Formats: sequence, structure tokens, C-alpha cells
Amino acid sequence: MTKRTYSVIAAALIVTALAGGCGRSASETDANAGAAAAAGKSAKDLVPEAVRKTGELRMATSEGYPPMEMYKKGTQELIGVDPDLAAAIADKLGLKIKVTNAAFDGLIPGLQAKRWDIVMSSMSDTEERRAAVDFVDYFNAGGAVMVKKGNPEGVKNLEDLCGRVVVLAKGSSNLAIGQRQNDKCAKKMQIMQSEDAPTGLLSIDSGRAVATIVDSPVAAMYAKETGKYDVLPEQYDAGPWGIAIDRNNAGLRDAVAKAMQELLADGGYKAVLDRYGVTANAVSETMVNTKPWK
Repeated sequence: MTKRTYSVIAAALIVTALAGGCGRSASETDANAGAAAAAGKSAKDLVPEAVRKTGELRMATSEGYPPMEMYKKGTQELIGVDPDLAAAIADKLGLKIKVTNAAFDGLIPGLQAKRWDIVMSSMSDTEERRAAVDFVDYFNAGGAVMVKKGNPEGVKNLEDLCGRVVVLAKGSSNLAIGQRQNDKCAKKMQIMQSEDAPTGLLSIDSGRAVATIVDSPVAAMYAKETGKYDVLPEQYDAGPWGIAIDRNNAGLRDAVAKAMQELLADGGYKAVLDRYGVTANAVSETMVNTKPWK
């Protein structure tokens, strides 16, 4: 779902956006200043005192999106790119990681309510969300078309979905991709909406739909693990996913950005992505709100 880019995040976010006005954001300016101030310091040096005292980095995610966040088989232990990278960041900060599973649409409100310190949940770094949070970007991905193994309908690209039955996850940016394409179709798609990607794939299994659109790393993992699907090579609306941090917590944002910088330099970041076979989605430098942090 380029997970999860929802058109309506929360009323509080909309209010914050209206109050923010136009033009270059104060947050963007602060991020530049934070990068300059962090020069010569370690990530651990930058941890705000209030966080340091707790000894924990509280991270929230929304399970059910392998290989990004999922339960270890037979357990309630959260693993995946997001929990593992969060643990590596916490280690750089001299903190213990505490991972909480929560509903996706409650992640940003929970961050603003200080129930957790960061959110990592395959969350697209969008201008709308930046009204409430800053992002330290850590991943690049877009939506990919998935079809039944062997591609019996001969779907070659997004345009080939016109006139066909397609299943797309509710509230996702991949639903938006499909809807935008449908606006261009002479013969319209019939779009079914599923609760999530796995539910959508059941509609392909049963023959009710010929295709879906799923974030590329997730699509690749489902295809590999099940052997039931093909993933078309093109990605649509590819863009950054970010670690969300409340805009009022610039100190922690800069500490997390510095930790990412250190992990990029020492290979710790690549090691996490290698573990889950998603190195192709790596960022090459530390980015805050889609811009280089320097």
C-alpha cells in the first residue's frame, strides 16, 4: 500500500496543517540547523535528556506488512526491516528499543500524544504528514502490479488494468494509483477494496480479481514465499518512507538522523536490508523530509 498513505490521517493533523501556512516550513529550516549543530557529535551525544533518562526508545509500528513488520513465526515477537532498524538506531543512541504494535491510523496521533517516541511502519513521507511530523527517510519504494503466477491475463503494465477487475487496499496510496489510472481509462476498471494486501490476494486466488497493486518489497516477498504470484517490474509513485518524529521534538529527530548517518557509514543499515532482501530499496544518504540532512 505505499503503506499506507492515507488521505485523511487525523483531525489533529489537518488542524496543524492549516495552522502551518505556506512556503518553506520552520521544520525544514530547523533540520538544516540541526544538521550543522550535530557536526562532530555522535548520535548518542544528541539524545534529548528527557529521552536519555527513560533509557528507552519507544517505537510504534503496525504489524502485518512483511518484510517490513511482522511477527516471528509462532511468536508475538515483532521482526522485519522496521523493528530491526529501529533496534539498530536505539543501539546507536545508547537506548533499549521498546516496540509497540498499534493500528496504523493511530500511529501519528499516538506520537503527538507522546505514547511513543518514533513511528516506523512503512510510512510514506508526504507533505500532508509533515504538517505534524518530521521524517528521517530510510527506504524508497513504490507500488507494483501483482498478478496470478504465469500472468494468464497478459497484464503488462498499469494501463492494461483498464476494463478489468482489480482489488486494492482501502485508504492506501496504491488505491490512489489505481483510481488515477481509472480516470484515464476509456473502459473503466472495476475496483474492489480490501482491508489489506493479504486479503486482496485472496481475491486473485479465487479469480474474483485479475490484479492488485502492492508496495514493491512486500509484493516481492509474497511472490517469493507463496510461489503463487508474479510481480511486474515497474514501480509507480516511488518515493521515500520515513521514521516519523513529532515536529516538536527536533532534538530527537536530529539524534535519529545522526544514528542513520552512522549506520550508513558502518554498514549496519545495509546489514538490516540485506537480512530481508530489500537492499534495492536503500537510501544512499541521510535524508530529513526528503532533503539531504547536511
